[in-house]
Amino acid sequence: MSRAMRIAILAHSTNPRGGVVHALELGDALTRLGHDVTVHAPNASGAAFFRATVCRTAGVPASPVGRDVTAMVETRVADYLRYFEQAHNRRFDVWHAQDGISGNALATLKQRGLIENFARTVHHVDAFDDARLSALQLRAITAADRLFVVSCMWRDWLEYELGLDACLIGNGVDTSRFSPMPDATDAALRQRLDLPPGPVFLAVGGVEQRKNTIRLLEAFRILHLQHPSSRLIIAGGASLLDHDAYRTRFIKALAQSGLPDGSVICTGPWPQELMPALYRAATALVFPSIKEGFGLVVLEAMASGVPVVTSRIAPFTEYLGDDDVLWCDPFDVSSIAAAIAHSLDPARRRHCIALGFEIAARHDWLRTARAHLASYESLTARSYCIDAPSVVANAGRAALASPPPQAGKGAHQMHGSVALNAKGTHY
Repeated sequence: MSRAMRIAILAHSTNPRGGVVHALELGDALTRLGHDVTVHAPNASGAAFFRATVCRTAGVPASPVGRDVTAMVETRVADYLRYFEQAHNRRFDVWHAQDGISGNALATLKQRGLIENFARTVHHVDAFDDARLSALQLRAITAADRLFVVSCMWRDWLEYELGLDACLIGNGVDTSRFSPMPDATDAALRQRLDLPPGPVFLAVGGVEQRKNTIRLLEAFRILHLQHPSSRLIIAGGASLLDHDAYRTRFIKALAQSGLPDGSVICTGPWPQELMPALYRAATALVFPSIKEGFGLVVLEAMASGVPVVTSRIAPFTEYLGDDDVLWCDPFDVSSIAAAIAHSLDPARRRHCIALGFEIAARHDWLRTARAHLASYESLTARSYCIDAPSVVANAGRAALASPPPQAGKGAHQMHGSVALNAKGTHY
């Protein structure tokens, strides 16, 4: 085992989004390997992370924010800076950002000489129309001294668009938490949702454009004509980004669908302790996403013994074979509907469930954690315990005054520049 390190992992929120799930699982796995890990996140409400952890966690006091995404990002960067300007909060050997907010905070701490270096996991790259937001996103990537990615798609994107090297570390699933074995929560879930007999199709991630929720609804409407007892559950949806316009379109599409009341259930943010039972209640996970970083919910469903319907696009095609899931074209409603219908075939279900268990077993969080260690060792830095100047309220905005490294001058060499607000680069 490598020597024990004090590791700070920074996430963008305490909500159960993919990057935050990854941060907590990584923190737990590294702790089990003997390291002293603290996962941080801005916390305006005072609530803890969405689940208990083995690693330490720390809530960073967060200022009130409105609905403007750029202002929110700048405020959260300032919140992180205000917290870490205090020397007693910086007693770490390794600094690791999981997102653009924390990446910008660490970039500024590094610029000020308060930390020596940091790593960044690029789970995805978003498409923003706001130039300030795009610049912050770019800085959070290019200022890092080591880059990690969870899929080949984003490793290749970073190399092609930015000329940056990244270490592929993958993802995992906790098969002790997500399993086909029922427990007391299964009955609690059915009572909570009042589920009648019939097929239950589960979508996780809320109502978002990149989750392709409206096309999924249209596909379910087609399937419901043949299976009128079926239900579609859309779970989750806690997000820092503004999806109101797309949700308004979804609500209109649902009202015009002719589907009976109760056939589509939107749960909103869902208790983490009931997630395993929610998977077990599903006939299939339906995940026709058009843009993803990895798709952790695919592994969670497989570990739970649930067949998966998903899009035949990267990153899914990187770790799933032709027969592992029920593939669909995410832009073709009839293709999505046909794949959902195939999930009801008993032989196909048995095949997908068996292969799903094998795939889940190959994605282990300890393996993912070990993939970080060599890079962490190279980054191990002395603790900076000097007093820091006060952080002004617009520190997030001020970070834009520091341009990303130019070719040959930063931690990574860049082969040209790129505008990150081009459509088609969502995660």
